[in-house]
Amino acid sequence: MKKILNDPADVVGEQLAGLAAAHPEVRVDNTHRVVFRADGPVPGKVGVVSGGGSGHEPMHSGFVGRGMLDAACVGEVFTSPVPDQIAYATTSVSAGAGVLHIVKNYTGDVLNFEMAAELATAEADVEIRSVLVDDDVAVEDSLHTAGRRGVGATLIVEKIAGAAAEEGRSLADVADIAYAVTANSRSMGVALTSCTVPAAGKATFEIGPDEMEIGVGIHGEPGRKRTQLASARDIAAKLTEPILTDLPFDRRDKVICFLNGMGGTPLIELYLMYGEVARILRAQGIEIAGSLVGPYMTALEMAGCSVTLTRVDDELLNLWKSPVHTAALRWGV
Repeated sequence: MKKILNDPADVVGEQLAGLAAAHPEVRVDNTHRVVFRADGPVPGKVGVVSGGGSGHEPMHSGFVGRGMLDAACVGEVFTSPVPDQIAYATTSVSAGAGVLHIVKNYTGDVLNFEMAAELATAEADVEIRSVLVDDDVAVEDSLHTAGRRGVGATLIVEKIAGAAAEEGRSLADVADIAYAVTANSRSMGVALTSCTVPAAGKATFEIGPDEMEIGVGIHGEPGRKRTQLASARDIAAKLTEPILTDLPFDRRDKVICFLNGMGGTPLIELYLMYGEVARILRAQGIEIAGSLVGPYMTALEMAGCSVTLTRVDDELLNLWKSPVHTAALRWGV
């Protein structure tokens, strides 16, 4: 294993210190492991809070700022933040209009955000709404699991809900918008390699040089199937077709198309893949109204990518396109 580290036990705190040094638009509380919007809390504005394990950067800490998150709670690598962290972030961003929690559908995240909401309500009488993101179509039989995992759509929910909150909308309105984005989003990923958790020092799973894992999770969870490595055109079809049939998407739908890199795949390959996905969507009569390409929800240095499609109307599209200023996502400012 080759990684640029000091002590693996210190990687989370040290990367947060680096984030704070590089981006004055955020304030890092390294005691509680929470990244805050530097100019917050904003009086009368709904606070938007998310979080999760480290190793998925820039998710979530890179999306704190104007037009997106007010706070991100940072867990250890691939480990949920704890309830006290989340409650502290919630009460800290509360500015009289309530707080929205955006939660990826993993057991630890769900339980810890639920406990945090109870703590924050009891301690500070904060009104809280929660939205659960569960967009991963790779999980086919949700009756015997925690349900579908929350993956790439989390970014889109955070951006659109954050924009609605920035406009001064009510907590009920912001929550309804977040629910609508989640309901209209589907994702699917592929891994070409494993990743190595710094503290473990070895690959999370074994995969052959001529193999790929279709439907892999962002922590290395098994996918739908393992197959021989295929061309980009074939991979695009294997990822996109299950998404299109799951919602289902229809001709003349408008979508945001997010082609996400898992951390170890260069942009030359991600843009090539985006072109293949766009070709499939054009053939289906689906209009790409918004796009994003890059490593935004990673799994350390895993090679691979995921496709997220979110069906949008004019309101959701305008919120997606509205200004955002964060460490990892910024436009219109």
